[in-house]
Amino acid sequence: MKCADAEIRVCVVNEQEEEEMEKKNILVVFGGVSPEYSVSLESAYAVIKNLDGEKYRVVPTGISNQGTWFYYTGDMEKIREDTWCNDTDCIPAVLSPDRNDHKLLLIEKNGQVGGIPVDLVFPVLHGKGGEDGTVQGIAELAGIPLAGCGVLASALCMDKDRAHKLARLSGVRVPRALVLADRKESRKAAVFAESTGYPVFVKPVRAGSSYGITRVVTEEQLSFAIALAFSYDDQVIVEEEITGFEVGCAVLGGRELLVGEVDEIELSGGFFDFTEKYTLKTSAIHVPARIEREMAARIQMCAKKIYRALGCSGFARVDFFLTPEGEVVFNEVNTIPGFTEHSRYPAMMKAAGLAFGEVLDKIIAQALGEGSDAGKK
Repeated sequence: MKCADAEIRVCVVNEQEEEEMEKKNILVVFGGVSPEYSVSLESAYAVIKNLDGEKYRVVPTGISNQGTWFYYTGDMEKIREDTWCNDTDCIPAVLSPDRNDHKLLLIEKNGQVGGIPVDLVFPVLHGKGGEDGTVQGIAELAGIPLAGCGVLASALCMDKDRAHKLARLSGVRVPRALVLADRKESRKAAVFAESTGYPVFVKPVRAGSSYGITRVVTEEQLSFAIALAFSYDDQVIVEEEITGFEVGCAVLGGRELLVGEVDEIELSGGFFDFTEKYTLKTSAIHVPARIEREMAARIQMCAKKIYRALGCSGFARVDFFLTPEGEVVFNEVNTIPGFTEHSRYPAMMKAAGLAFGEVLDKIIAQALGEGSDAGKK
């Protein structure tokens, strides 16, 4: 009887070891050097908490405000609280660019270099240095599968000017705009604003979470708005204001696409700036949007068209304005949208019948080339 018990224990241990070996190592990258660092921590925490522990082994990798990479070994709550970056929980690390390695290299205090195998890189970074193709380039150079858009699509979607030009070529209307390469071009901006009529929006060409954006209602405000936008980027875009309200569409997939329910941003005034995006003090988000089903289908079609035109893959959120006349006007694409459990992207997918964990499963499966892509809708 004792022998039989021993054999059972060995069998159970072997099965557990096999299950552990079958798990995929998911390198979740968070933090970063952009102003959206704090948003990344919230998103990464939610992603890590919702990844299926029976399928995946998380390899948490944080990038400090100064751009230093660390393998994080502490409590996941510290990521959300922004106390993760400390001497106790962090080991200096770097993703090996060697295409034969597929490892996160750990640099120990004694100078020894260890390594953790990586099956997939999942960047949960917002803004420059993470959403703009830079981190994606490291993964592609290393030959490691990547969750989300690749280098070119990430860079294009981050660039409001070039994204708008490609969207226009795909047949979707975009706001009239002027790009400034020098902060001394305020007169040129004033002439443009006079031709379109105030208000206008002044934005950094490459930034996210509404950082550096000003709604300008008079010419006297232009110089300040342009200077603010230039503090975030070396190019600034001045756009006409589109009358109406904002809507968005979550898209998931590669060859085949799945779309979430269209959402609607209800504002009490002003615009959907950083504060409103992350506190909803005076605004509300409706999922599904309070629009006709035919209009929602049209927005979903436009979202897929732009997703294709910009070369997106994996996942992205495509944002539009809907005018009182029922015209759909492209705003921007977020290739790594907010990923907290209450963010717009997961909410749109949930309304379409996909729980957060299922969304992550589909993103990872598509990146690893498993199954029949994301499914179709």
